[in-house]
Amino acid sequence: MRKLAIIILLVMGGLTSVKAQKFAYVDTQYILNNIPEYKMAQKQLNELSKKWQQEIETKVEAIDRMYKSYQTDAVLLPEDVKKQREDDIVQKEKELNQLKKKRFGTNGDLFKKRQELIKPIQDKIYNAIQSLAEQRGYSVIFDRAGSLSILYASARYDKSDEVLKSMGYSPGETGDNSGETNNKHKTKMRR
Repeated sequence: MRKLAIIILLVMGGLTSVKAQKFAYVDTQYILNNIPEYKMAQKQLNELSKKWQQEIETKVEAIDRMYKSYQTDAVLLPEDVKKQREDDIVQKEKELNQLKKKRFGTNGDLFKKRQELIKPIQDKIYNAIQSLAEQRGYSVIFDRAGSLSILYASARYDKSDEVLKSMGYSPGETGDNSGETNNKHKTKMRR
């Protein structure tokens, strides 16, 4: 009996010392879609990507023409000229692969430009979220837009609009072209 009383006292003492952790979530994709600078950066990245893709396609077409011309002329060409044209085609293909890597590779031009344009916006969002967490005492803030699976979340815990407001943006005002308003966002989040 005495052991039971001690255990109950320890458990009750432990429960009173444990504070409930506060948590919230944000939807960074929703936040990004409400920031005009992000949309402008995305547009600029898309235009660069199309330009560079066209540059690559032009080079592919030139290589294809060289190869077809070589195939047509190969029967009539002396061995040394054949070898030279084959080498030229191989060299152009190497240059094409280098250009693809330079433009779209892991540390290519597109990646660097994305870092230059998007990272400052992401940093600004992160700082706003961190500030919100510190001001409101949140232990954890989840990102609903990421790979984290949140099957249900009450809209009252969604702090996306507060993050936008703290950054000086009006929620839902410059959202995507679907015309989704802030209320529709909240409803969508409850599904």
